[in-house]
Amino acid sequence: MNSKQGFIDFMAEAGVLTFGDFTTKSGRKTPYFVNTGNYKTGKHISILGDYYADCVVESGERYDALFGPAYKGITLAAATAASLYRNHGIDVPYFFNRKEVKDHGEGGALVGYKPKDGDRILIIEDVVTAGTAVRESLQLLETVADVTVSALFVSVDRMERGTGERSTLEELRETFGINVYSIINARDIIESMPEGDERIAKMEAYLAQYGAVERSL
Repeated sequence: MNSKQGFIDFMAEAGVLTFGDFTTKSGRKTPYFVNTGNYKTGKHISILGDYYADCVVESGERYDALFGPAYKGITLAAATAASLYRNHGIDVPYFFNRKEVKDHGEGGALVGYKPKDGDRILIIEDVVTAGTAVRESLQLLETVADVTVSALFVSVDRMERGTGERSTLEELRETFGINVYSIINARDIIESMPEGDERIAKMEAYLAQYGAVERSL
């Protein structure tokens, strides 16, 4: 599709990528913030799905279904599945979880495709911070069928340390043996800025303080 610069411009235009003084859930003071809740129009979700779908196709991963963790992952998985069919001719099922198990009607914790033994699943998420939702998803999927979670796809890799020196995404890779992919990362955002932009120094300082010791994703 378009370049990484195109995705960064898209995020900025949608009000998803902003710069200033923010505090993350972990208490870190950050000079930039990614608020995917600001994707709120048909155009936004259509374009976003295209970027995710392109990332999935370019990864070369084999898969049987897409899973979107509630809540933001629900829309992302649906948009990615729609784009895979619309732009790449790939008709793949998707499903997502409920925060609370339904005890009437069809019941259960999952909505959409019903995973079966041997399936390869891709998890579609927005921006992973602590990785809590992903770990919960892996635990949930283990209870429904003998599936393999092949990979995790996110929009932005902040390239920050998790519990140790490596990033949360790298910790997920090492702990659970899944591949992880991002459309862009923090270094891409820095490189998109014009030379001399004062935001560069702030982001470099942030990565120097909180950046992970690893290769970028």
